[in-house]
Parts: sequence; C-alpha cells; structure tokens
Amino acid sequence: MAGPAPISPLAPKSYPDMPAIEGVRFATGAAGIRYKDRTDVLLVLMSEGTQAAGVFTKSKCPSAPVDWCRAKLKKGRARALVVNSGNANAFTGKRGVESVRFAAKLAAQATGARENEVFLASTGVIGEPLDASKFDGVLEKLVAGAAPERWLDAARAIMTTDTFPKVATAKAEIGGVEVTIGGIAKGAGMIAPDMATMLSFVFTDAAIDAPILQKLLSKSVEGSFNAITIDSDTSTSDTLMLFATGASAQRGAPRISSKGHHQLADFKRALDSVLLDLAQQVVRDGEGARKFVEVRVEGAASDKAAKRIALSIANSPLVKTAIAGEDANWGRIVMAVGKAGEKAKRDRLSIYFGDVRVAHKGLRDPDYDEAKTSEVMKRDKIDIRVDLKIGKGRATVWTCDLTKEYVAINGDYRS
Repeated sequence: MAGPAPISPLAPKSYPDMPAIEGVRFATGAAGIRYKDRTDVLLVLMSEGTQAAGVFTKSKCPSAPVDWCRAKLKKGRARALVVNSGNANAFTGKRGVESVRFAAKLAAQATGARENEVFLASTGVIGEPLDASKFDGVLEKLVAGAAPERWLDAARAIMTTDTFPKVATAKAEIGGVEVTIGGIAKGAGMIAPDMATMLSFVFTDAAIDAPILQKLLSKSVEGSFNAITIDSDTSTSDTLMLFATGASAQRGAPRISSKGHHQLADFKRALDSVLLDLAQQVVRDGEGARKFVEVRVEGAASDKAAKRIALSIANSPLVKTAIAGEDANWGRIVMAVGKAGEKAKRDRLSIYFGDVRVAHKGLRDPDYDEAKTSEVMKRDKIDIRVDLKIGKGRATVWTCDLTKEYVAINGDYRS
C-alpha cells in the first residue's frame, strides 16, 4: 500500500474555526473496511426531530446506500448517519442491499434510532462487496465517544484519494436569531456530479421543515456542486445531505414550515456560501491538480446554454492539459465552444485568459501579447472568460488542470 499523497498545492492554508452545532455529535473509528488500522468510519448522531434533505447521483448505476437514502428521505427525519470509506458498496447486487440493511440495523441498535432514521453513505472501490459485519461492535464504541467539535476528524474519516479534509461554516439570521451552518465534503476524482459531490454532509441548528429544506438544497446545489468538474465522470455514490436539528427554536428562532420563506434570505446566502466553499475545495484537491480554473461564459442564448458551453470547456482534456503545461492555447477554447452544441457565432466570439483578451471577433486579438498571456498561465488560479455576444445567458463553473499525476493515481487505484 502506497503512503499518503502529498497535500495539494491548492489546499487552503488554514482551516476555519468550526463551531459546534447543537444537536450534532461526531465520532470516527477504524473498522478495517479495506485497510487495517485506518480510520474509515464516521458516525454522526443527531437529536430527536432532526429534519433531512438530500440530492444524489444521476448515475443509472447508483450504489446501495444511495438507494437506501432516497427511500428513507420520504419521511424527512434523521437521527444517525454512518459513512464508510474504502468500499463504495456499488454494483454489488443483492449482497449490497443486505449489507445496507444490516448496517442500518446495527446503527439503530447502537444509537437507539429507528432504522428509517439512519442514513448511510459509502465511498471507495466499486464492485467489491461490503462486509457490514465489520461495523458490529465498532458503532457502539463510537456512540460513547461522540463529541460536537470533531469536525476535522469527521472530514478525514471519509477521505479516499483526498489529500486534505474539507470543512466550511457560515452564520445566518432567521427571525433575528443567529443560526449556524457547518459542513464537510470529500472528493478528488470521479467528479462531475450533476447533483452533488462524491460525499458531502451539511448540518444546521435552524428550525426548517424537511420539504422547505429540500427546496433550499436543490436550488443551492446548482451554483456549487453542480458547477464543478474534475474529470467529467459522475460517481455511483454522489450524495449531498443537509440536516437541520431545529435547536435554534429553543432560542426563539421561528420554525419555517410552509410559511415564513421571506425570513430565509440570509440563510439561503449562508447555505450558498458553505456549499460553494466545499465544492471549490473539492476542485482544489483534484487528483494531481496544480491549477484551479474558473470558466465564465457570458453573452450566451440562455443561462442553460452558457453552462453547457462552460462545462464543455472545463471538461475538455485538451484544454485541461494545455493549462497544466501553462500553454495559452486559446484555439482549444474555440474548439470546446464549437462542440458544445449551443448557439454561437464565430465572428462575435471573444476569449480572455485572466485580464488578457486573446481572441476577438473570430480572430486572434490584434493586440495579442504572448508574454503577458504566458504570465497569466503561470498563476495557480487561471480565469478563462468567453463572451459570445448573442444574448444575456451566463454561467460560471470551476475545474482544475489535467496532469500526469492524475493518470498515475488512477492507473493503480485498486492496488
């Protein structure tokens, strides 16, 4: 087994001070899911009445835990979350279903929760059966050691090829009462979520009923986890869940059910901030990444068209390898715009690398300066902007470069 990969050069220089969220406790342990003596299980305990929302992979080959979570979300209640790394429990047939049921049973026995209030997620190798009996005895110990401040431990427990734990937090006001949002995420490869990331779990003490929570999450994800890509591949296990304990109601915060949407503007802002922060950290930890890339498309026929064009650019191996080589090959941007299948007029198109316009009205910019453009390409963060000048549609997505290290990591992923 190879040693841990060096931390991504794009990793945050420090971690935020993650505040405890009333009604949420974390515990981590080693169950030997894939490797001995490695932390690979996360247990999150939540107070009675916690509301739950989630979005999941659009893959037609979803994992057994994804199927379980989708079914249990119908009641919108949660008391426990169990996450393991090392094995995705995906494409494992009836045995995978049985493993999920057994894991939920063990978690319910250990925590006192009902089985339909237990949510499960798994990440790791696809196609290998998960031995859920390895949770037996481990979960009981985790319950005893659960604590509200163990955010970084929780984030580390769900890592696979990640090089750093991902956490984010924000404050908001609902009805004049402060509420807290905090979240963790994992992901470094097989990232083109189209709904979420590999795994992400967000918690708040806000008192928001599940149907409203679901609407907030489904909308917020579009500008964050649905706007990132590392390698254009959507996982079988993509799961993003949002849990609201409602503890702020004890401090006078209103409970938001079918009414009170007008009081959620600040909460929406804070939720957007947390999800975008986590999503961008996933990109910054892209396997082998050395460049963080923002792609902005404007002047498109619609926002939907702009996003499709932006993703065409962000997912292009030719664009991503040029960025890795610090080569200002704007012709590859033209190629990606043209293949997107959306309306574009060649002779109106402008392309910018950073603040340098490299192409204009279907030609290389008359003031093009190779030295200035090369200087932009040496930065850790590369901004690419495309203006189609045919409408008002706009979109922004985030990606990273494609390096030899990505091939090395994925060439021996199972070894």
